[in-house]
Amino acid sequence: MAIKKNNNQTKNIDKDITYYKKKFWKIFFYGMGIIALFFLFASWGLFGSMPSFEDLENPDSNLATEIISADGVVLGKYFEKNRSQLKYSDLPKNLVQALVATEDARFYEHSGIDGRGTLRAIASLGTSGGASTLTQQLAKQLFHGEGSKFLPFRIVQKVKEWIIAIRLERQYTKNEIIAMYCNVYDFGNNSVGVSSAAKTYFSKEPKDLTIDESAILVGMFKNSGLYNPVRNPQGVKNRRNVVLLQMEKAGIITDPQKLNLQSLPITLHFKLETHKDGTATYFREYLRDYMKKWVEENKKPDGSDYDIYKDGLKIYTTIDSRMQLHAEEAVSAHMANLQEEFFIQSKGNKNAPFVNISEVETQRILNQAMKSSHRWEVLKSMDKSDEEILASFKEKTKMKVFTWKGERDTIMTPLDSIRYYKHFLQSGLMAMEPQTGNIKAWVGGINYKYFQYDHVGQGARQVGSTFKPFVYATAIEQLNMSPCDSIIDGPFMIHKGRHHVTEDWEPKNSDNRYRGMVTLKQGLANSINTVSAKLMDKVGPEAVVDLAHKLGIKSEIPVQPSIALGAVEITVQDMVAAYSTFANQGVYMKPQFITRIEDKSGVVIYEPIPESHDVLNKDIAFAVIKLLEGVTEGGSGERLRTSGGGNGDNRWTGYPYSFRNPIAGKTGTTQNQSDGWFMGMVPNLVTGVWVGCEDRSARFKTITYGQGATAALPVWGYFMKLCYDDPGLHVSKSDFDRPANLSIKVDCYTPRAVVKDTTNIQQDTEEFEL
Repeated sequence: MAIKKNNNQTKNIDKDITYYKKKFWKIFFYGMGIIALFFLFASWGLFGSMPSFEDLENPDSNLATEIISADGVVLGKYFEKNRSQLKYSDLPKNLVQALVATEDARFYEHSGIDGRGTLRAIASLGTSGGASTLTQQLAKQLFHGEGSKFLPFRIVQKVKEWIIAIRLERQYTKNEIIAMYCNVYDFGNNSVGVSSAAKTYFSKEPKDLTIDESAILVGMFKNSGLYNPVRNPQGVKNRRNVVLLQMEKAGIITDPQKLNLQSLPITLHFKLETHKDGTATYFREYLRDYMKKWVEENKKPDGSDYDIYKDGLKIYTTIDSRMQLHAEEAVSAHMANLQEEFFIQSKGNKNAPFVNISEVETQRILNQAMKSSHRWEVLKSMDKSDEEILASFKEKTKMKVFTWKGERDTIMTPLDSIRYYKHFLQSGLMAMEPQTGNIKAWVGGINYKYFQYDHVGQGARQVGSTFKPFVYATAIEQLNMSPCDSIIDGPFMIHKGRHHVTEDWEPKNSDNRYRGMVTLKQGLANSINTVSAKLMDKVGPEAVVDLAHKLGIKSEIPVQPSIALGAVEITVQDMVAAYSTFANQGVYMKPQFITRIEDKSGVVIYEPIPESHDVLNKDIAFAVIKLLEGVTEGGSGERLRTSGGGNGDNRWTGYPYSFRNPIAGKTGTTQNQSDGWFMGMVPNLVTGVWVGCEDRSARFKTITYGQGATAALPVWGYFMKLCYDDPGLHVSKSDFDRPANLSIKVDCYTPRAVVKDTTNIQQDTEEFEL
């Protein structure tokens, strides 16, 4: 009886086991089916959009546009997020090894999901660390960021992350995945990607990173907000040492190397990259304005607009980074020196920096400056009345101000700060290859952070005697004159009614002297006003204006004889292009600053076509060059060659220059020495320099320091010395090309005594517009 009972129990147990087996497998297969459907539905996008094949091919990487110099240096970027793209080959080997050792040791073994790591994470409920592979982290960075904290949503996002990771592994090689991950990670401080982070934290290119520095960046991959080397150096050191430990475990470095590297302090060369810092800031801003128009006229293949802040364009420019640095150094050195003299002369002036203007005019200038300020704009947006805003300008406040010795913290009223900044002499410099029109250097001011007005392409100023070569060129072309022809320097008047003058016009020379019979070459070298006026009278202002426009000058030029002395406002850019025509045998080349633009894949999407036209024949252009050579041989530009100094030579920054090669040039000074100019040319480089205050009424009291030969010429001399000391630039010291069978007499005989006399006359005086 007992045996029968046991048999029944055994049968019941067997039935139960069979039942539970069926139940288990039923639940298992249903569960697996549900999971499979869950993955399938997720891949179809039923739980939220999934990236398409095209999205995976071209992920939205929000890349910065790079501005690249002619010699391959990145001058700056346009970005919302400062992100640059690197190829795998550009990444330092030690950084890649550290990243894999620390973040995903089995990266080269799995296909996007690390099964062992996932099971370990599930079994330990995440206490033994996460299981995200580098590919999964890339998927998260590219397509959904940090994601939700709500568990059900987080599970859905994790599944989508797995699916995207598998697709990425199918689409890209392992090396490409590492490069993409290094390009998209946000390291904080406006630095996205290893390239930007290396420059921000260490001021280095990625390929130059040390093992220690690579370990710091790899440590930041865990949490760049927490492990920020600027804010949390101790935490970063601890995390770096963990990375070094992982590298030692992986056999990448030895134990002694690990211990040595772990003992090193955190050493940064931190420099936050902004649009207002770096090289060629004024040029980059000019280029930005150009690109805003360019994107309106040039569309993507699908018809949409390019975005210079996100599309990762590469703009290859004509700027030479070495020449640009030389130009910036020259401007800074001379302007700091000359500014000292300006402050000295302003001490006794109660209305400084303004000279000989009324209180009403002074107040007009200050009111205009207040209403143009950022402070006025902000307070106006807060619905403050004009009276309240004006009152705020008279309240002392803490501020940081620009000085040539660095930024300085101070307390002053905003109104006083306006007057303070009005003291500063500004400058504009542009250098261009006359044969190509390629702009090689562009300095639009003394400091872009504090003075954002561009004095190269934006600001037009009176040009003084630098306009005279256009008058001489017209006379040579229309009257068949030569540099050796003579003309009388004596009293001269254009009477009312002739050439549109409304009253008698009698120009005077700067030294109130007359020299009698002089050659055209002497007339231009010594910038004799009566000679220019007589030539203008012979050819008429219409012909001169017509030639000036053919030379590329876009300003409106009054059809008046007084333009012979430079009463015309022209930009530095236009003046350089015009003078370049003489150096280019009479052919005008439109200034060019872009060679090509590429998209983020390296496909050329734009190449400008150089624009040029004939203006003068070769003989006339060469005759003008010979006239301008006279300026530096014995005229107002002679100090480029001398070594004996002169009045005010403590402000001839970089003097003596001691140039021996042919130089064609022209100084220029306007009424009351408000503007100083120098245009200088060698066969393959034409450079224009302007110096003056923002307001014409802020100026030097005397001509000694305000004249072009002191205010602007030293910038050119300093710049050219730096260029000649840099043999890689190949700036010419040769003669200008002489046309074959030259039909114009250019080699003039001048008695030695006369040359000496004119030199002495020009030693301490300079031309200026009357």
